[in-house]
Amino acid sequence: METILIIDDEAAMCDSLSKLFKAHNYNAIFTSDSFQVEKLLQDNNIFLVITDYKMPGYSGINIIKMVKSKYPELPVIMISGFGSVETIVSAMKYGAQNFYEKPIKFSKLLTEVNQLKTAKEKNTNNLNNSEIVSVNPKMAEMMQIVDRIASTDIPVIVTGESGTGKELVANIIHSQSSRSEKPYIKINCASIPETLLESELFGHEKGAFTDAKEIRKGKFEIAEGGTIFFDEIGEMSINTQAKLLRVIQEKEFEKLGSNNIQKMDVRFIAATNKDLRQLVGEGKFREDLYYRLSVVHLEIPSLNERKEDILPLVNYFINAFNKKYDKSIKSISNETISIFLEHSWPGNIRELKNCMERSIIFCDDSEISPKNLPMQYKKTADFSGSNIKSVYDKVTREVILDALNKANGNKTKAADILNINRRTLYNKMKHLELE
Repeated sequence: METILIIDDEAAMCDSLSKLFKAHNYNAIFTSDSFQVEKLLQDNNIFLVITDYKMPGYSGINIIKMVKSKYPELPVIMISGFGSVETIVSAMKYGAQNFYEKPIKFSKLLTEVNQLKTAKEKNTNNLNNSEIVSVNPKMAEMMQIVDRIASTDIPVIVTGESGTGKELVANIIHSQSSRSEKPYIKINCASIPETLLESELFGHEKGAFTDAKEIRKGKFEIAEGGTIFFDEIGEMSINTQAKLLRVIQEKEFEKLGSNNIQKMDVRFIAATNKDLRQLVGEGKFREDLYYRLSVVHLEIPSLNERKEDILPLVNYFINAFNKKYDKSIKSISNETISIFLEHSWPGNIRELKNCMERSIIFCDDSEISPKNLPMQYKKTADFSGSNIKSVYDKVTREVILDALNKANGNKTKAADILNINRRTLYNKMKHLELE
C-alpha cells in the first residue's frame, strides 16, 4: 500500500485528507509541524508528498526544495488557499507536480494520485512513458474523454499540430484498453510509399506481385485482437482509403493475391496534423471514411494555447534528462522562464523537449540560464519579475476567458471548469480587470 505524507498547519485538513485517502486504499501519515518532515521522509517509504504553501516554520516552497534535493524522484503536490500567480510560478519552478487551490476537489486530486501510482507500478517515469503533463483545462477535458472511451472499441481520430503529442494520446488509449496486452501496431502513412502501403496493411501471398517471393502477414493480421494506429492518415491515397473503409465496415480483409476472406478484430486509432474536413472538401479524403474514423475526435491544443503547461513540462524534462545525462540541475532561471513564456513554440512539446535536452547537456550549473539555450532562444528581453508576472497574467486571462466562454458567462460553472472556488475566480477576474 502506497504511503502519502500530508503536511498542513491545519490539523483538520490533515485529518480530512488522511481519511479520504485511506478510504481509497492508500496509507496516509500527516504532520502540522514542518520541522518533522525530514524525519518522516527518512523513517517511511513515502510515495507522494502533499504540502500546504503557507505554514509556520518551513514554507511549502522550502519543503519542495528539500524534497527535490534529497529525493529527486519523489513527486510533490502543493495545496494552498493563496493561489496567486506568483505562488504557482514558484511551486512549479522548484519542482511541484501540480498545484491545487483550497477548497480542494478531492476527486480530481485522487485521479492524479492514482495516475502517479500507475506510473510508478509500470515504472514509466521516463521519456517514453504514457503520461500527459498538463494543468490546462482543455487538456483535462480531453483526458476525461480518453478515460471514458479507452475501454471501448470505437474508432478515434486525434488531430493537432506536429509535436503536440498525438501519438502519446493514442498510446494511452491503447494502454488503458482491454486490448493492452495484445499487439499495438503503428503505421506512419507518410513514410511508407503508396505502392507498398497495401502490402504492408493486407499482407500478400507468394507470387502476388513481382517481388513477392514468399507469404507475408500484413499489419491487419499481426494486430489481431489489438490496436492499429494510423499516424498521418491524411497522407493516405484515395484508393487505399476506399480499401481501408471496407475493412473497418466489414471487419474483414483479403491478402494481396488471395481470394480467401479473413475476419479480424482490431481497434482503429488515427492521427493527423491536417484539417481532414478541409481535405474532404477538396476531394482528397473520403467523407465516409472520415465519419467512420471520427466517432470520437480528440483535438490537442498547441503549446502556445496552453502556456500554463510550460513550467510543469520543464520540470518533467529536467527530471528525465538529469537521469539520462547524470546531471543534478534543479530548475531554470527567471530569465529563462520569461523567454519560454514569451516564445510561440511552433514545434510544440517536441520543440520544448529538444530545447531542454540541449540546454541540460550544456549546463554546468544548478539552473538553466539563457546562455545554455540554443541560439534561436537567446533574445533580448525584459527579465524583471514584473515581466514574468505580466506574461502569467496574460496566460491566466486567456484561461479564464476560455472557461467563461464554455460556461456561457456563468461564473459558477467557469470556476468548476477551472477547479477553483467561485470567490477565487472573482478575485482573479478583479485583478485582471475582467469584470
